[in-house]
Amino acid sequence: MSRKLNWKITCWEPLRQFMVLSLSALLIVLVGCSSAQFSGGPPPPPPPGTGNVVAISVNGGPEAGTQFAYGNGAFTSVTICVPGSTTQCQTINGILVDTGSYGLRIEHSVLTLSLPQQKDSSNNPIVECGQFGSGFTWGPVQTADFTIADESAKSLPLQVMGSPSFPDTDGGAAATCAAGEAGVQGVDLNTVPSLGANGILGVGNFAQDCGTACTQSGASNPGIYNSCPTASTCVSANEPLASQVVNPVAMFSTDNNGVVIELPAVANGETTTVNGSLIFGIGTESNNGLGNAKILDVDTSMGNFTTVFNAQTFSDVGFLDSGSEALFFLNSATTGLPACTDLTQLYCPANNVNLSAINEGISNGNSSTVDFTVGNADALIGNGSDNAISFLGGLGVDQQNNLFFDWGLPFFYGTNVFVAIDGATTPGGPGPYVAY
Repeated sequence: MSRKLNWKITCWEPLRQFMVLSLSALLIVLVGCSSAQFSGGPPPPPPPGTGNVVAISVNGGPEAGTQFAYGNGAFTSVTICVPGSTTQCQTINGILVDTGSYGLRIEHSVLTLSLPQQKDSSNNPIVECGQFGSGFTWGPVQTADFTIADESAKSLPLQVMGSPSFPDTDGGAAATCAAGEAGVQGVDLNTVPSLGANGILGVGNFAQDCGTACTQSGASNPGIYNSCPTASTCVSANEPLASQVVNPVAMFSTDNNGVVIELPAVANGETTTVNGSLIFGIGTESNNGLGNAKILDVDTSMGNFTTVFNAQTFSDVGFLDSGSEALFFLNSATTGLPACTDLTQLYCPANNVNLSAINEGISNGNSSTVDFTVGNADALIGNGSDNAISFLGGLGVDQQNNLFFDWGLPFFYGTNVFVAIDGATTPGGPGPYVAY
């Protein structure tokens, strides 16, 4: 999940998961927000899915109609149960569909179930620090049976964000988590308003949210998982792959090799609501075949490919991320697009600018030309009733001034996007790859 912004009042918080997959995105904290008008309330949940299909909706999320609405975010509903129970269950809407992260995360404030706590061999609770480009999630790893459409995963490890049993203000590992990478990622995402969602469904290119790095001991372990004898005495812990927060799709009995996101094009560049589908599996059913989609293999550590722009090659820094609310790419010096004077990480050209780039697989030789448009962010965001904006563009530069191409949700409008899981068998070859 890359970049989240409360755009109804033009307050921006970019998100990009830190763990094994990502570049480090630049933290943006902006004050002096505009006085856009708000109306309405949280949207109704998407209808329940059937088979391998569940509805998704770009509708502002659970905070729609408030200053914390999540624009250009695709939301769905999931059902979780106490493991082994068919009655102790809860359906939760407002879950962000995110191809830029892996695993299920639920805000504690919306959770009504008491789920089993994951513990280490010394019977200490396991608590996770999730690092994103604009902030952090801190909370225990618990277990639930998971259902979406007719797909299910038993005893799924997930993160419960913002649990009062493990406050993120207790110092120690929690303070380190809050400080974040390079000490600049201190935005607390452990509430529904700060996240703009009731939870995150990470369905990206990898099964686990950390991978082998978190199974190591010593300095090589990034400290994402922590053993917590008490809430304030957490220490870095080894976390086996099977115990890590996991992409639920990888645990399905069928349709478990990836996902397809289908969203229609946005007429005239922006609209109030866009409805589409999240389809599970690639080439496993009649509704998820690759067809003529161009397959771009991605690297096996971060899920990136190469992008060529204005005859300049940017190797291994491009990625498709439905959790990002704009097309974040390069900087003004490289693109020639002026940044906004207030929202300095967004582009504000005087008029719409039509651009083109070429995405290339990291090693398979495939390439695909992408034509896209960038408009004036101030003008686009000024309409507080629109949750889907396809012309929104921003700067893609991290804390170390490295440039990247974050193809956010605007890329997905009008394009069926396939995301294959690392190591999974598909008709297009083994994952990880993206295709469209």
